[in-house]
This record gives sequence, C-alpha cells and structure tokens, in this order.
Amino acid sequence: MSDAVIALIPAFNEAARVADVVRRAKAHVREVVVIDDGSSDQTSAVAREAGATVIRHDQNQGKGASIIRGLDYFAKSSADFAILLDADGQHDPAEIPKFVEQVRQAGAGIVCGTRMQDTKEMPAVRLWTNRFTSWVTSKLARQRIPDSQCGYRLLSRTVLPDLKFSTARFETETEMLIQAGRAGHKIVSVPVRTIYEPGRVSRIRPWQDTVRFFKLAKKYWP
Repeated sequence: MSDAVIALIPAFNEAARVADVVRRAKAHVREVVVIDDGSSDQTSAVAREAGATVIRHDQNQGKGASIIRGLDYFAKSSADFAILLDADGQHDPAEIPKFVEQVRQAGAGIVCGTRMQDTKEMPAVRLWTNRFTSWVTSKLARQRIPDSQCGYRLLSRTVLPDLKFSTARFETETEMLIQAGRAGHKIVSVPVRTIYEPGRVSRIRPWQDTVRFFKLAKKYWP
C-alpha cells in the first residue's frame, strides 16, 4: 500500500460492481474516494460499506464533473498522487502499483494506462475510435499518447494548478491531457488490461460524445 496515493472512482448506478473495485483498490492506496454522480441505486451505500469515502452529487452531472470533484478533494488532501479508475470493473486495481512505479521512474505528471498493446478483445469500433482520438489528442497535447481514451490514469499533484476545465462529461479526460501536455508536464503510458464483460452497456453516447470531442478539438486546434 502507498500512503502517497489516493484512488478516485467516478460512479453512476454501479451498486453491483463498485464495492469489489473499492475493496481491491484499498489494498494499494491510503484512501479510496467514490464520487457518486447522482445514482438512483445504492452505489453510495455499498461503496461506503466497502470502506470508501463517498462524495455524492444530488443530480447526474457527467463523468467529467465527477472527476473534477474528485480532483478538488485530491488538491485538499496531503497525497502526492491520485489514481483514477472506473467503478464498473473494467480496470484491474491490482495494477495500481505499476502506475506508481512508472510515475516515480519517469518523473511524469500523468501516467496513462494503454490498452493498445493487446487489442484482440477490444471491439473493432472502439479500437479505431481510440486510434483516431489518440492521434488527435497527441497532436493537441504536443506529445505522443497511445491511448488517450483510457480512463485509468495517475496524476501528480504538480499538474493540478494547470488544469482549468471547460468540460464536464467524457471529454474532460481528453481536456486533462491537452492542458497538462501544453503546460509542459510529461505524459507517459503503462500497459494495462481491460475487462470487457459480455452484455455490459457502455455509458458513452456515440453521437453526443463524438460531437463534444470535435468541439473540444476545435477549441484547442492546432
């Protein structure tokens, strides 16, 4: 367990999965914080019972808003690093130490997980979308980011003053990388596995979130 790291887990209607993620993450960090984005189920209750600190939005505001709320909590803490991971079990908490080791070795501001080392289980549409959006994000952040859409990432406290978000949904994860990269923070990657469960419904809304991505890209281009 690293006393220098806290885990931030945005969650929306994940009562069935969030407790397992919390318990497994607790083995590697000093505190797990779940940001419940207005869930209508028992997400807050089960996360708290599993040992998480819970911050709750009264209404759904979007994943980006939950990330921003979590980073505000991180800023007020004494932790050196915050690891972001999803509440639905797609990210394996056992890999948290890899991020911590990488950020210390590389002296990076952000360590992003990358799933692009092994894509045989990744749906084809997601694979090509990730490649395109990662190319665009790399250009805007002014450094190579192999998998900009992976939400599994570690941030150093040194990055926080340079994050001035204008977004509140899935595109916030991209804006984070653009702002950090343009401010001169080193962004590195570490290979991670992602678990795709049959029948799981993605919360990404293809049309709306694609439009938001292009609006964000236009704002920061070139």
